[in-house]
Amino acid sequence: MFEWVVKAIIQQTEGGSMLIGIMADTHDCLPLVEEAVRVLNEAGVEIILHAGDFVAPFTLAPLSGLKGNLVGVFGNNDGDRALLSKMAAECGNIDLRRGIAEIDVGGLVIGLVHGDNPALLAALLEEGSYDVLVSGHTHHPLIGRYDRTLAINPGEVCGYLTGTPTVALLDTATKETRLVRL
Repeated sequence: MFEWVVKAIIQQTEGGSMLIGIMADTHDCLPLVEEAVRVLNEAGVEIILHAGDFVAPFTLAPLSGLKGNLVGVFGNNDGDRALLSKMAAECGNIDLRRGIAEIDVGGLVIGLVHGDNPALLAALLEEGSYDVLVSGHTHHPLIGRYDRTLAINPGEVCGYLTGTPTVALLDTATKETRLVRL
């Protein structure tokens, strides 16, 4: 495994199922970040994964309104990472990581990367040590399988490249994943 992997273990709720919200590429678009927060809160997500490119620290303010905890990784467009980290810690429900985050949700092992390194992404898929691998960067949604790994790219929250802002919802029991247009 890669040395910059940071692990978190999250206890799953009784009943064996949890809904996870997945987002990426918010790129400072505050109205759509606020809409994503509203949609994810209404869906009742308990954990939110953010695959990077928050861009500026002020983007964290609306994300602190999430009812669940957010685990995120930095993307290639994240500017002041020190200030992003400081502000995330002050929010109380946002945990930002460098490199790869590994989240264990009741035995479902999820890898979280930005996705700007295609060789790393391919190696993680080939390695097959994750049940789910979440990435962003391309701004294009993708839900598919590579051997045993469910690969999820939720698309972009900002809507800048595709014109279609989206987030994804993952049911941990069934691994059913659906895109939600903002």
